Amino acid sequence: MSVLEQASAARIASFDLAAATRAEKDRALLLMADRLVERTGDIVHANGVDVATARENGTSEAMIDRLVLTPERIAAMADGLRQLAALPDPIGDVVRGSTLANGLELRQVRVPFGVVGMIYEGRPNVTADAAGICLKSGNAALLRGSGSAFSSNAAIVSVLRKAVADAGLPADTIQLLDATTRDSVKELMRARGLVDVLIPRGGASLIKTVVEQSTVPVIETGVGNCHVYVDAAADLEKALAIVLNSKVHRCSVCNSAESLLVNAEIADAFLPLVLDELDAAGVTVHGDPRVAGYSDAVVPATEEDWGTEFLSLDMSVAVVDTLEDALDHIRRYGTGHTEAIVSESVAATRRFVAGVDAAAVMVNASTRFTDGGEFGFGAEIGISTQKLHARGPMGLPELTSTKYIVTGNGHTRS
Repeated sequence: MSVLEQASAARIASFDLAAATRAEKDRALLLMADRLVERTGDIVHANGVDVATARENGTSEAMIDRLVLTPERIAAMADGLRQLAALPDPIGDVVRGSTLANGLELRQVRVPFGVVGMIYEGRPNVTADAAGICLKSGNAALLRGSGSAFSSNAAIVSVLRKAVADAGLPADTIQLLDATTRDSVKELMRARGLVDVLIPRGGASLIKTVVEQSTVPVIETGVGNCHVYVDAAADLEKALAIVLNSKVHRCSVCNSAESLLVNAEIADAFLPLVLDELDAAGVTVHGDPRVAGYSDAVVPATEEDWGTEFLSLDMSVAVVDTLEDALDHIRRYGTGHTEAIVSESVAATRRFVAGVDAAAVMVNASTRFTDGGEFGFGAEIGISTQKLHARGPMGLPELTSTKYIVTGNGHTRS
């Protein structure tokens, strides 16, 4: 089946899904979760094929970590679907309403987009997350994962489609596009009129391609060159814990920290500590000349390093003289995803929050918290770094549009 045929089927399915009740959608989500757990063995087996191929192709261990599915990760996928079922249904929510002077009753209510296309790399857990959040928000999902995860994605989608059908909703609510050819990406990007919105989730080159070439409206999800700034007024024990968690908790994801900025006033006290801990954790530090003076293990940073989303155990580290210098550095190299400050100074944190242009700003907390689940949204479909239509982790409300309902009593306009 061609992409346009799949998109047409998704469009038809979206009409039924838009009229589904919360109870019907939640029943499907819970059945999807149960079936994922029941079919864990099949999914892990299919994933093993993808992982073996990736290793044969010389894929980095950081990227393989994004690809691997374990029973624990599948259970987490199922839990994400259950959490979605427990969340309120955004469809039909009244955003605002009033009675006009002429007696007309005006309501703006949330409605589904219709058909959501998703292009993403690696991470087959995204398949279940995207399918679930689209279903709960009343949208049909066209999923185009990477070729490296095709066997995993096919196994997951097969389970989900059967569960949706068994729950009484159209199976074509969830569809997986062919990932063996790039033609499917091109066709999806040009399916305007059948696909309502396209969400790319992956590396910078993927996002750039979709944003520049798609005729379908795009919500741009972000590359995460995230910074942690350790201020002169930082609690160094807090700072050490936050830097390590931000970098090494899971280095292959977009909310891990790629850059560390240390105020010069506390560099002598803090850098020896943090460099030793980063080295012990296997992190390669790409540092400026001042940082290099504290450890022989530091690799000289290049201009490219400051703007790189490593997605690995690498981190660029610089000493800055002032908070304003830190802000200037972030404005130059940041990607608008997540920025963090560690400081006990209210004035410094207020200035940092006001001065940083990012989807999320962390104050004395790890960058790893920028996540739909951590924010209480349930499974997210991505983290938007643009300013229209959504920004930050995109939960259920961000997967909706609105329409106006105007109720009169024979009103005519004079």
